[in-house]
Amino acid sequence: MLFIVGFLVVMGSVLFGFWESGGKFSVLWKPAEFLIIFGAGIGAYVISSPSEVLKGSLSGLGTLLKGPKHKKGDYMELLGVLYSVFKLAKSKGDLALESHVEQPDDSTIFQKFPTFHGNHHAVEFLCDYLRLLTLGTSNSHEVESMMELELDVHHDEHHAVSGGLQNMADSFPALGIVAAVLGVIITMGSITEPPEVLGELIGGALVGTFAGILVSYGIAAPIAASVGAVHAADGHYMVCIKAAIIAHMQGYAPQVSVEFARKTMASNMRPTFAEVEEMIGGLE
Repeated sequence: MLFIVGFLVVMGSVLFGFWESGGKFSVLWKPAEFLIIFGAGIGAYVISSPSEVLKGSLSGLGTLLKGPKHKKGDYMELLGVLYSVFKLAKSKGDLALESHVEQPDDSTIFQKFPTFHGNHHAVEFLCDYLRLLTLGTSNSHEVESMMELELDVHHDEHHAVSGGLQNMADSFPALGIVAAVLGVIITMGSITEPPEVLGELIGGALVGTFAGILVSYGIAAPIAASVGAVHAADGHYMVCIKAAIIAHMQGYAPQVSVEFARKTMASNMRPTFAEVEEMIGGLE
């Protein structure tokens, strides 16, 4: 929703300002200029991006309308999952987690938390490291290093998407100049025409520069930044899991491990200590 509002504000401000200054919208309608700029920009992006980045770009653009995948309620549910898992491990040992880890779809714990259960990536991430505990892994520093490496890989994959979109945004002003130069070439071929014809041709050439700059700084670059912000917000979800597992491995009680996870959350997503205590009380 914010993306749509921002887009309308940008376009509305520019077009209304142009109209208020006496401009005519028909002058700005130059399909050939738009084809040169946007076609070349998208084509260059396809050339420079592997298929995984292209797919990630399409899904990333979809997140602009929906915002970050995880809401405050999802984080509260995550804390409930972590508490339940750690409580079982503390009372019956880490081996008691084996059936839940090996068959997460049938886990009675995960089924109590449908949002988390439906997040395949999060379930897999949690189960992979709980599996290490059931296999006897006890060095929390080694596990933490491994987790950080895995999270860095996911961060780099997401950054490749937002970075690729930013590179495409950066290319639009230069491609606008390309369109303008082509327009000047056409104008020079009509140098013998009367001033009103030359004026229209020169104006059409300048539309290319205008469109390239507007789309770059007013639309494409903000989109790239927004996609990056959404990916970063979603990455915090995995960081919470990491913090809780490391705390559990270091011997803390389930309530304390969950508190470690809560403190890593962004302020707008973080439930209060009292809210977490009430939620934990309902799981007892």
